[in-house]
Amino acid sequence: MSDTQNIPALMADIGARARAAAAELAFVPPARKEQALNAAADAVWARRADIINENAKDLDFGRAKGLSPAMMDRLMLDESRIEGIVNGLRAVAGQDDPVGAVLSEWDRPTGLHIKRVRTPLGVIGVIYESRPNVTADAGALCLKAGNAVILRGGSESFHSASAIHSCLQEGLNAAGLPEDSIQLVPTRDRAAVSEMLTMTDYIDVIVPRGGKGLVGLVQREARVPVFAHLEGIVHIYIDKAADPQKTLDVVINAKTRRPGICGSVECLLIHKDIAADLGQAVVDALIEKGVDVHAGDGLTGTTVASENDWGTEFLDMIIAAKIVESADDAISHIRTYGSNHTDCILTEDDVCAEHFFTRLDSAILMRNASTQFADGGEFGMGAEIGIATGKMHARGPVGAEQLTSFKYIVTGNGTVRA
Repeated sequence: MSDTQNIPALMADIGARARAAAAELAFVPPARKEQALNAAADAVWARRADIINENAKDLDFGRAKGLSPAMMDRLMLDESRIEGIVNGLRAVAGQDDPVGAVLSEWDRPTGLHIKRVRTPLGVIGVIYESRPNVTADAGALCLKAGNAVILRGGSESFHSASAIHSCLQEGLNAAGLPEDSIQLVPTRDRAAVSEMLTMTDYIDVIVPRGGKGLVGLVQREARVPVFAHLEGIVHIYIDKAADPQKTLDVVINAKTRRPGICGSVECLLIHKDIAADLGQAVVDALIEKGVDVHAGDGLTGTTVASENDWGTEFLDMIIAAKIVESADDAISHIRTYGSNHTDCILTEDDVCAEHFFTRLDSAILMRNASTQFADGGEFGMGAEIGIATGKMHARGPVGAEQLTSFKYIVTGNGTVRA
């Protein structure tokens, strides 16, 4: 449908076509999905110059909109990042197909044989902001899991997402799969988002990937089930038993490698016993790297921290830092201000680390490792559709396996119930 003015009609048409495609994808042989993703990877690489040209239009749009440097970094594609997209597509293509996998099976005294097997969710709606690589990641993972997907990218990444989507469709065509398996909403009109949230006849689950405003809107208004990806208010607790060199390496990487991603650390919690030496040294090292440190009492930063700094996702070269009395004090702070996304402890004390892990319930907990590893690709999933912070169905990096449900296959032999 070319009429993008009638948004309800446009979205109903997209939904109906996605539902039809999902019915076919549910039983597509794994080899054809693998073929489609590898062909899409070939297309992305062959058309990388075109994708970069389209991305330049998005960067102009982002500058005009006044996006921060960190958000512009999220939006930017160069040849290296396109190579990352290609590698992600190939990694997902090469994974074991989750559909039909037997999760468990057993026999009953009645003579029944029961199997629980993975099955696609159906149609997935993905609503995301700025990062154009999500187009490829989400499209690939949904296809691998036998789902049709409706992608609604952010207005900032409109041109880049369209160029990448075209490559995904080329892959579908190469494998003889329905083009409607991966659809991109062809309008920046926000009414399309509101429409998706109520499309219970067509969409089985919504995955929002973006800032607090987007996720909050989706959670408030969605009538379709949601895999929540809340903001990444990521903490690192520097314990009194932390190794100084590991601490400096991890904290600097966790904040400065890519400050605009959800795994970027936003708050440092520093044990009081090492605050004056190692703690202040870490703060000074961050400042040297250009980070604006909002420091609490007892620390010298670039700015004095306020209450609003705790629980803020900066997504920029900004971090909050606070001295805490103990590991339990750090845990209490994270429970109060965290978002259950990713939290880390730096310590050589095994007992303290276990204490931290058992008393927090974030989707990802780390020890002595950069929180920038909070990523499905780094977890061996090839890519991710997002980091789910809820507790139902999917949690943490959402890969192909997490985009399936299961069904029971029950076999008898003329078996009847007494």
